[in-house]
Amino acid sequence: MNIEIVNDKHLKEVKICSYNNFEDKRGIIWTSFKKEWDSKLLPEGIYFIHDKFNLSKKNVLRGIHGDQNTYKLISCVYGKIFQVVVDCRINSKNFGKHTTFELNHQNPRSILIPPGFGNGFFVNSSKAIYHYKLAYKGEYNDSDKQFTYNWNSKNFKIKWPNLNPILSKRDFESA
Repeated sequence: MNIEIVNDKHLKEVKICSYNNFEDKRGIIWTSFKKEWDSKLLPEGIYFIHDKFNLSKKNVLRGIHGDQNTYKLISCVYGKIFQVVVDCRINSKNFGKHTTFELNHQNPRSILIPPGFGNGFFVNSSKAIYHYKLAYKGEYNDSDKQFTYNWNSKNFKIKWPNLNPILSKRDFESA
């Protein structure tokens, strides 16, 4: 099994990873990570070291979150989501620009979100399982050390599929 990596057409630092998969009457199988892919995705000396999974219900919106240290290789391993990546690097000429993707388990692919970019997603299916593969140096920046932007900030002009999502307190009260 192999991987194809292309840069996003709107935010060149964001990478889209497509996988060869095998499908038959039983379902689909694909490889989402091999150690040798680190060198294709990450700067020298940084490796994927930490995984997280998230199970969310329909109409849940999570994000926009991120930090200045972590690379996130994200995918939807079950269900269907509307994925948003926002350039949150304050000194970037692209600050506030965003790109969107539909991710689902029927067309397996991952998005590499670099440090300084915000990550948000909305669940379109009855439920979805979201996977984060994380790479960073030093300690992990958990939610108390991450930046958070309001999901419907007028600065970003994101066209979410639902204007009345289920939000956490963190996402509802963010700046």
